[in-house]
Amino acid sequence: MEYESVTHTTSDRRLGRLPSGSDVSVTVHRYVGGPGPTVYVQGAQHGIELNGPAALRRLHGRLIDAEIAGTVAVVPVVNPLAFDHRSYMTPAEYDVMNPNLNRVWPGDEGGSLQERLAARLWDLVTDADAAVDLHTGTADMLEHVRYQDGESEARTLARAFGTEYLVVDSDEAPADDEFRGTFRTAAARADVPAITVELSNSRTVTHSAIDTGVVGVENVLRELGVLPDDPARPPDQTRLRNDGATTVAAESGLFELRPDLGVGDHVEAGETLGTVYSPSTFERLQTATADDGGVAYSLAREAVVVAGERIAGIATPV
Repeated sequence: MEYESVTHTTSDRRLGRLPSGSDVSVTVHRYVGGPGPTVYVQGAQHGIELNGPAALRRLHGRLIDAEIAGTVAVVPVVNPLAFDHRSYMTPAEYDVMNPNLNRVWPGDEGGSLQERLAARLWDLVTDADAAVDLHTGTADMLEHVRYQDGESEARTLARAFGTEYLVVDSDEAPADDEFRGTFRTAAARADVPAITVELSNSRTVTHSAIDTGVVGVENVLRELGVLPDDPARPPDQTRLRNDGATTVAAESGLFELRPDLGVGDHVEAGETLGTVYSPSTFERLQTATADDGGVAYSLAREAVVVAGERIAGIATPV
């Protein structure tokens, strides 16, 4: 590898047009050094997930003074419509068919607005040798990195990132050219190793989550040789397979989690997780139980829930 001082440039990439005539665009940062691999990093697919952009701002301050081999392409806010509306998904007024950007990759130039936005970003992914997608979970979700089952390079990057928990996802969608789905699955199908990072605390800029994001991306860049030196030694890591049944609300109401239960705890099949009750009549509507045993990586806590909404995500240790 040839490490050279970074040349930093920014550009605006037009993704689409709103009815008023206003453009939808994103800012693309490029950090270019000596010859080497290209790594694509993005944040804020969901508009309330703030710690990705916050981590990338801090990473910017480190990269512009660094010597690197290769190129790092960064889009801090990949979904400006959701971000500006301070909403998880893009408001239905813009795309009622596909409000979740992370379900339409690699996009469609002739599709709905969100599909077109993804399609006009997709060459940044396919031009890269690896990709990192920064997300932010709820306060009651384990900080973790996800990767596609069978993708050995992505697994290596996930381990290098350095969170205590890794979650393995299966690609069960048909192998055809019409696939529309998550960013990491679409990238895997394009032969680009990709990881999805779930930092902590949506809606809140949290310094511990920012630190995890910055150090983790730097570890990935070191693993790929973009930054010199070896990545930091990861902690003892627990690998989970996301094949457990999701516990959902059978009825709409208020959900109270069992007070002694937290993320990272092991639960047995049939174990009580909490209660859904009517806030008006105080009627118990559901005693929520775990369908499968495993590690609780995501839990709702004292939440208003709608029938069918996830209460708990359980993953199996592997």
